[in-house]
Amino acid sequence: EPGDVVLVGVIGYFGERLVDMAGRYGGDVRRVERPWGEVLSLDDISQALDEHKPAILALVHAETSTGALQPMDGVAELCRQHNCLLLIDTVTSLATAPIFLDEWGVDAAYSCSQKGLSCPPGASPFSFNERALAKLDRRQGKVPNWYLDMTTLANYWDGKTRSYHHTAPINSMYALREGLRLVVEEGLNERWARHQANAELFWEGLAAMGMSCHVKDPALRIPALTTVSVPDGVDAKAVAGRLLNEYNIEVAGGFGQLAGKVWRVGLMGFNSRRENVLTLLAALKEVLEIGD
Repeated sequence: EPGDVVLVGVIGYFGERLVDMAGRYGGDVRRVERPWGEVLSLDDISQALDEHKPAILALVHAETSTGALQPMDGVAELCRQHNCLLLIDTVTSLATAPIFLDEWGVDAAYSCSQKGLSCPPGASPFSFNERALAKLDRRQGKVPNWYLDMTTLANYWDGKTRSYHHTAPINSMYALREGLRLVVEEGLNERWARHQANAELFWEGLAAMGMSCHVKDPALRIPALTTVSVPDGVDAKAVAGRLLNEYNIEVAGGFGQLAGKVWRVGLMGFNSRRENVLTLLAALKEVLEIGD
């Protein structure tokens, strides 16, 4: 609500975007941050909560601009001590890395359809618990964005008197259902394990070529998205161009503070496959002219 203090964890570009979005809705935005490629510690978060006394703490679980995976254990307990809601961005981590919203005590979370679920873009799964819904009920004014007003949207879903809100994107809903069906068919634990195994295979291959990841601690890397440090003297855009034009492999460049310094390699959803990892490693070796 306008005037609410919103504390945002900024460890990369998408944390910066959360700052922008909260400010546009009238939030009194505060920041707790670490250098790009690092994550926030519980001490960082605790000190910031003590200082700013926010109504909401917003964190990016998987910061795809840097490749860092923000640990969530213990964060909600700190939020409860400060009567603060916990909101997390799970855009890249949904169905690719372990997420336990209830166990972690997350009050609200949102994601997307086009990454770990391998669906077309256009749907945004989200989750509210009772604490988040109670916060909505206590609002003094209307949500400024009618289309995204969860109080009216809820009546469209399961209100006692169901009311029209919008025309649903039916094609996206069918695609999302199919993506979720495939997750269930594979098994969520098995899916997480597949992403982790293929990520580790990729990291080992990079190390064998003398290359490194931007996030140094493997435990803090996103399984579905690796930021590869560009070797000294290498033109990042030229290498990405050759991978695309000669091998039909597309890797993204860094942006913000990491522009030209990293490649961002996505191995997520259906695309997280052993053969894809090996093909990419072989292509990188040829393009960078790394000998045996």
